[in-house]
Amino acid sequence: MDSNDASYGSIMAERLMVQSRSPFEIHHILTGLENTPETDVEADLYLPEGEGPFGCVLALHGSIGWADHHQDHVNGWIEAGLAVCKVHSFTSRSIDSTVDDQLSVTHAMMLVDAFKTRAVLEQDSRIGKIGIAGWSLGGTVALYSAWSPLIEILGTPFDAHLPFYPAAHLRPELQTWSDSPILILHGDADDWTPLHFVEGLVPQLPNATLHVYSGAHHSFDCEKELTWLPKAVHLNKRTARIAKNGNMSGELLFGIRWPLNQRWQRRWVIRILRNRGAHVQGHPTARADSLVRSQEFFFKQLG
Repeated sequence: MDSNDASYGSIMAERLMVQSRSPFEIHHILTGLENTPETDVEADLYLPEGEGPFGCVLALHGSIGWADHHQDHVNGWIEAGLAVCKVHSFTSRSIDSTVDDQLSVTHAMMLVDAFKTRAVLEQDSRIGKIGIAGWSLGGTVALYSAWSPLIEILGTPFDAHLPFYPAAHLRPELQTWSDSPILILHGDADDWTPLHFVEGLVPQLPNATLHVYSGAHHSFDCEKELTWLPKAVHLNKRTARIAKNGNMSGELLFGIRWPLNQRWQRRWVIRILRNRGAHVQGHPTARADSLVRSQEFFFKQLG
């Protein structure tokens, strides 16, 4: 690990180089991860003052990449005495944003990044328990990293999961999950990754708590005015099934199921369904609560 220019206050980040892979879909993780492209991914590790081992939060950004409100949470976790490891899934693949396509860097790629980074962290004697947090796209990773078939392939379970407004549209036929605690923070006015997907998934999660903020949009923990993103690919009502054999599909019109394993299949569905446009908006009450609630959750589970 080498120091780089990233820092939090007087704390310099240590740069980790992680050997990862780039599967397009979860299907490719389940059916042939070893055949997917190899990728080197960068991550920044921040250690709080004092002596370890420290509980550590592995953090994953959303579709826009790293943003100021993500850093606000990171700062709070460090102040609480936790280490934080920020994974750079986008810039490591020369991508800035996936808002308009959701295809260039996928949740499957970020899932592998997360577990490969966790494997590096667990070899560090300064690191104790390891949790995972993510926003939006990263929140999807923080949520589905608790699914047991993925853990069996990718590595060791995380000790705690904190998804912020995740896309929770994936419905595995094998409903087996880690017992690690999951805290999901979501707004009921979210029209990018709607709350009803999370509500439909929570009953099969063995140790999950869903906290809903009334009137809160996507990115409620930022400080932006209400903003319309006309090209954002949003979810509507359709879920995606992950069959026991790893094949993924979604129901289109008249009960017809369409495969979702390949990039061209996903691109075609996006064009046909025309699910475009979503809002983001900061919600001062939800923001303030989530900053405290996330810190308390990780301090309790990892501290």
